[in-house]
Amino acid sequence: MKEKYVAYVGTYTHGSSIGIHLYDVNVEEGTMTERKVVPVNNSSHLAISVNGKYLYSIADEGVAVFSIEPDGDLTFINKVGIDGMRGCHLSTDTKGKYLYVAGYHDGKVTVVHTHRDGRLGSVMDGVFHKGLGSVAERNFRPHVSCVRPTPDGKYLCAVDNGIDQIKIYRPTERTSKLDLVDVLRCVRESGPRLIKFSPNGKFAFVNYELKNEIQVYSYDGSGENPKFELLQTESTLASHEDEAHDATSGMCLSEDGKYLFTSTAGENTVAMYKVDEETGHIERQFVLPISGEYPKDLDVFPDGRHLAVVNHESNSITTFSIDYEKKLLIMKGRPLKVETPNSIIFHKCDYAE
Repeated sequence: MKEKYVAYVGTYTHGSSIGIHLYDVNVEEGTMTERKVVPVNNSSHLAISVNGKYLYSIADEGVAVFSIEPDGDLTFINKVGIDGMRGCHLSTDTKGKYLYVAGYHDGKVTVVHTHRDGRLGSVMDGVFHKGLGSVAERNFRPHVSCVRPTPDGKYLCAVDNGIDQIKIYRPTERTSKLDLVDVLRCVRESGPRLIKFSPNGKFAFVNYELKNEIQVYSYDGSGENPKFELLQTESTLASHEDEAHDATSGMCLSEDGKYLFTSTAGENTVAMYKVDEETGHIERQFVLPISGEYPKDLDVFPDGRHLAVVNHESNSITTFSIDYEKKLLIMKGRPLKVETPNSIIFHKCDYAE
């Protein structure tokens, strides 16, 4: 029996693209073959439910949800509005009861109820961030760029790219509301973009769009309130010569949590770091070009030996084999053409070949 995987790629649809591109994945070769495109208006981010049965997508109308069929195909279920401007990032709570939506344009965190049959339900809460940011181009307004629960499910982290903060909320089970319990204040004009947690739940990684850095925090949720402690700061750049035009964008971990990857627009590179599972510290292995422009998102293939990068401005997906010993990326064939890709996610199908 051979496991089968697919990849979903969300795209903007103001050009020729019409939605989510579905690819059959050859894991051993590190290649992808397009199967079909599923219509969604401006699918800027994707997330899969905790039970692996549903795919959520940002849409102009709010959020769309699809049933994932055994072969990886998608069947539309429904769409719901989020009582605000369109979102930019999605995540689910650890129990699969709620979908969290980050609002970049209106600085809002939205909580949407999810039904057991896959349908998206009512908006349970919506919290607008307040405060002046430090970067004039961002209009001094909050811009929530990422929402992600802590691994223990106790808190929700809302990364605000506009006001240089990560707000920590406690979801209230009884009322389905978000209570603010803490704020991580980042360096002014750093532009925090994404937060990810190590598989063991002990460490958090945050990348910074404007400072072109990645930071490692320890996380402890055992007390009455969450504890985040800054452990390390590392650059994401190969060169600092043209740093003003660079912007760190995507971030992902290998499935085993032993390696962390970040992508940087402007410089158009990917950096790989080795993660110490005991201390959380990271050691940079390489920063290499990815033969594309604006690598907005990236993900490691399920085998941990290949990498896919979606290049928003060059309308392409580039795939590489990863040589961990020689610290190299080796490109796998020609780039795949897809217009304005935004995000990529791999999924294991329910049947094997």
